[in-house]
Amino acid sequence: SPVMLGSPFNHTSSNAATFILVGVPGLEAVHLWLAIPLSAMYTVALLGNILILTVIWADSGLHEPMYYFLCVLAAVDIVMSTSVAPKMLTIFFSGNGIIGFAACFIQMYIVHAATAVETGLLLSMAFDRYVAICKPLHYQTILTPRTMLGIGVAIMIRAIMVMTPLSWLIVHLPYCRSHVILHSYCEHMAVAKLACADHMPSSLYSLIASFIIVGFDVTFIATSYTLILWAVFNLSSQDARFKALSTCGSHVTVMVLYYLPAMVSIYMAWLGQDMVPLHAQVLLADFYLVIPPMLNPLIYGLKTKRIRERVWNAVVITFTGSNCLNSKKEKRSKQVFAI
Repeated sequence: SPVMLGSPFNHTSSNAATFILVGVPGLEAVHLWLAIPLSAMYTVALLGNILILTVIWADSGLHEPMYYFLCVLAAVDIVMSTSVAPKMLTIFFSGNGIIGFAACFIQMYIVHAATAVETGLLLSMAFDRYVAICKPLHYQTILTPRTMLGIGVAIMIRAIMVMTPLSWLIVHLPYCRSHVILHSYCEHMAVAKLACADHMPSSLYSLIASFIIVGFDVTFIATSYTLILWAVFNLSSQDARFKALSTCGSHVTVMVLYYLPAMVSIYMAWLGQDMVPLHAQVLLADFYLVIPPMLNPLIYGLKTKRIRERVWNAVVITFTGSNCLNSKKEKRSKQVFAI
């Protein structure tokens, strides 16, 4: 437990029970300006993901595998952005960067576990699209509720199994020197560098674990979309081909925006300031935790025809009192390429 950290090192300093986050090192003068886009992004992320959750939860017609994955993704996005954004905004607006030891390690655990869960969800959603487009007749038999639950549990277990040893390694390091974290949140490498013992085992574990997880997921995601594209180009209908390509294109955009900054951020932290200025590393890590949660509901949610219709219908009902949705029963075959 992080609380145990205080006991062996009480003699080191009076603030042994806290860390101090500096925000963006070197850019303290523009913290207020950074707070404005961060506030806007966090607000959009929060409202967008809550809207996706509400629409899917309230509409029994959306209780299907793809939408369940979207629901979990929205919940993870809310947790991931909320674990860092409020504290970041406090630092940017007031300069108060004090965070307790326990709170710091809990934040670190949540951030890194949430990113591990998110990458697993993106893989699951790619698999869902593969089954829907390449094996539509077997969709209901392959993605049964039991399979869905199994996938969800496997994603959670993987994140916990990876993060728990990392947390154990870093929590048990002695912090007897500076408690000033040169970052806006308790990022693993930034905290590990403060230890007055060798932090290489935890840093190496973090690098290898992230490389294995991301490498595994990206390989299978790329395979799924390659097979999808192959199936799409064999379609006779020009319209269906266009819809499928449009959907795949938006999904691949999300993947690139999620994985590229993540890997760049990890390797920049390893290469150090010699290659990339510290403020650039911190800014990339900060916005990486807010931009994907902001874009996911827009790209995955509002580009999904049935969710878009439900949201628009809710807006129309709110302002006019009339229901604009076609009451005809929607056929599964028509939805395969539309979502």
